[in-house]
Amino acid sequence: MTMQPWFNEAKLGIFVHYGIYSVDGVPESWALFDQVVPHEQYMRQLDGFTAAAFDPSAWAGLFARAGAGYAVLTARHHDGVALWETRLSDLSVVGRTPAGRDLVAEYVSAMRDRGLRAGLYYSHSDWNHPDYASVRHPRPPHPELVDSPYVSPAPGAEDPRAWERYLDYRDGQVRELLTRFGPDLLWFDGEWERSAEQWRMSELARLIRDLAPDTVCNSRLLGHGDYATPEQGLPMSAPETDWELCLTVNDSWGYRPQDVNHKSVGQLVRYFAQTIGMGGNLLLNVGPRADGTITPEQAQRLEGLGDWIRRHSAAVHGTVGGLPPGHHYGPSTLSPDRRTLYLVCFDPPSETVCVRGLRNAVCRISVLGTGRELAHRRTGGLHDVPGDLWIEAPAPADLAPHGTVLALELDGELELYTGRGRE
Repeated sequence: MTMQPWFNEAKLGIFVHYGIYSVDGVPESWALFDQVVPHEQYMRQLDGFTAAAFDPSAWAGLFARAGAGYAVLTARHHDGVALWETRLSDLSVVGRTPAGRDLVAEYVSAMRDRGLRAGLYYSHSDWNHPDYASVRHPRPPHPELVDSPYVSPAPGAEDPRAWERYLDYRDGQVRELLTRFGPDLLWFDGEWERSAEQWRMSELARLIRDLAPDTVCNSRLLGHGDYATPEQGLPMSAPETDWELCLTVNDSWGYRPQDVNHKSVGQLVRYFAQTIGMGGNLLLNVGPRADGTITPEQAQRLEGLGDWIRRHSAAVHGTVGGLPPGHHYGPSTLSPDRRTLYLVCFDPPSETVCVRGLRNAVCRISVLGTGRELAHRRTGGLHDVPGDLWIEAPAPADLAPHGTVLALELDGELELYTGRGRE
């Protein structure tokens, strides 16, 4: 696959976990697999999935105001329920729910009308398919499998003809998504139950490359993806490839009304700034209700994050990851020409802001959003070791909610000292 430039430019994507699990507010397909509810009860949610207020144009407007460049919708989760009119299964919201609509088609059209890239989530696993065998083990019996209690039989332990039928079904649905909707991104999941060879990943990657060479794929295409997808917590150091952090607004992926542990706007700003400061994207998840509406609590947080991004757009769009840890106590980004450094200060500085190891002379420092110029000076320095740069703290009137950004205009491309100093 080939990484597309739009992905790194986007910085923010919105993940949407929408499916029949929102009817009873159960934990997505896991309620089925973990037997939180009986299979029959889980599947009865088909009868209550109305999508009566599903308005993808309203979603697109909200996502755009949040500052997102793309969105990813769960076209089919592990429960096998497709959100589009698939010809390969009778298990879809079009034919089996009161919604009776091809939600994927409407979503893709609405996102593109608003200028957003349209991504689709698809699970390799289908826990409802008659040819898919899935079992639990207390530990992985085969070293090539991911360290997970949820693994499937090794080769030879299941009907090979059934498994080939299942893979043909999986590949056929991916083909449908590619040819009917032309997604900008395919976000695969459910790969942990088998090895890349068992999944026939090379053949699937070839199918995608032949039909849609510009479609970006995540790393759960096992050996053939374009970027890494850590979840629910920032890595301690940036992955060596392109990447995005997948993060829920509360603690749940799908709609769960009892989960009120929502992250604050300030916390989401911190996650976002730290992620882009490390060179990644944030894929922020919301879980709509069964009628298709996004809860006010989640919408308010998207709006708040968007307010911060708009005020600090110069430090977000077109930038790359900034200073390594230790040079500034907070995240930072760098302009494309590497001549403007943006420092994020989450808490109001009490006196000064310090930058260590900066070799460049600084032409001007200002507060992003107000333009207020700040005084600065250097102290120390010996031979090739630069002194510390001390920046005047912004006045209270220049502070931005949730995080203030300082723009440092340098006399050339960023140069840093990273040595140990004289010993």
